[in-house]
Formats: sequence, C-alpha cells, structure tokens
Amino acid sequence: MAGMQPYFFPYLGYWQLIGAVDCFVLFDEAQYIKQGWVNRNRVLKQGGGWQYIQVPVARHPMEATIHDVRIAPDAEWQHRVLNKLAHYRSTAPHFAETMELVEACLLGSREHSIGALNCRVVRLVCEALSIRSEIIVSSEHGFDYAGVAEPGDWALAHALQLGATEIINPLNGISLQSPRKLAAHKIGLSALHPPTEVYGQGSAPFEPALSIIDVMMFNGMEGTRRLLAEPTLSRFDLSENNTYLAREAPETAG
Repeated sequence: MAGMQPYFFPYLGYWQLIGAVDCFVLFDEAQYIKQGWVNRNRVLKQGGGWQYIQVPVARHPMEATIHDVRIAPDAEWQHRVLNKLAHYRSTAPHFAETMELVEACLLGSREHSIGALNCRVVRLVCEALSIRSEIIVSSEHGFDYAGVAEPGDWALAHALQLGATEIINPLNGISLQSPRKLAAHKIGLSALHPPTEVYGQGSAPFEPALSIIDVMMFNGMEGTRRLLAEPTLSRFDLSENNTYLAREAPETAG
C-alpha cells in the first residue's frame, strides 16, 4: 500500500506510486499546508517557463485538515484554470483529449472542499489512465489514529488497519518511516524513485516535474500509460540495528 495527501493534478511520480500498489490511501485528514500542492500545480506558460494553475480556497483555521478546507465562492476559477491551458492547443498533439478530461474533472464537479475535489480528480485521472488500484479516502474510512506519535505512524496505522504487508514511499519520504516499528509488525518497505523521463514539450526547453496535465498533453493517454509502466523501486531490508539496508540494484516494477 501507499498513501499521499490528495494533490491538485499532481506530477507523474504520484500516479506511478498509485499504480505500483494494490491499495492507495488519499490522506485528506492531514493538515492543509498553505502554498503547497493541495490547491495548485505547475504547467507550461505560453512563451516559456512555467505557471501555476490554482483553486482558490476560503479562509480557514491554521490547523484545518485538507478535508475541511472549502473552495472559495468564486464562479470563475475553473475557467481561469482552463484559460491557462488554452495555449497548449498550438503545441501539444493531445490537447483535445486532455482538455476533455480536465473539463470533466472541473466543470462537472459539485464538490465544496479542496480535498473532495482532488479525490475526484484522482479517481477520474486513474480511470483515464487505466490505473486499477483501490482508492481509499481516509476521512471516509474511519481509521483509528490513537497510536500516532510521529509522522511515519500515519502510514503504519493505515497499513495495519488495511492488512497491508508492505509500504511503498517516494524515495524522499523514506526517512519518515521507523525501521523498528515496521520490523515489529513484519511490514516491508520499498522506495519509489523519482521519474526521470524526458518528453518533448514542443520547441521549449524541457521543464521537469510539471502537472500530469502537461504529461498527458504531449504524450496522450496511451503514451502516459507507457511512462507509468516504468517505475523504479528499491526494496529495503530492515537490519537488526534498526537501519535501512537497500539492495544495491533498484528494481523495476512489473
């Protein structure tokens, strides 16, 4: 299993992570972080470089969870997002099918919270990309967090209550996990390496780690599926002295 906060049209590696597991938890009970990736992401800007596409959110307490943060009452925000994508028409070969999906995510939405909107986006994009992993929204599942004392305990709580035998984390999040706790519960750990794929973005220099929207614009659904099928995983052994021993050669998931 794996879990992440529900982000707004996140980058390629997020979807590789979903596709690498049997069960993916959308952790919308995490605290909302301002200027993070929950209500915005990056796409190409006309003329070069990148720009943000963004969902406006209403005022909320600092400790509010993603699930509790409401979308601001702004009737035009969806159209502002779509207008920022309009320039792709002249450079991206898969503009039409990608815009059809984005419009279905945004214009068909009746969600009032940013968490619910992003969960909708994740489900619809997974469907379009033929990602069959089970998606669980944490706030709807009723997880018990009584034993959570440090950051890595959230994933451990999810794994234990879902009966998972392995957690897959992005490589940069491996340090959050406790080798001692994982070993005690006989739960394995793997790291998903960041995607290294470079694809054509018209005549502009390549901008890495943009939203999945950009990936689909230039690769289409079929090409994006091929990119998703090439994640690199390193499986870890938990040593007796509670440190991680990574296998020397990363493994490519099948």
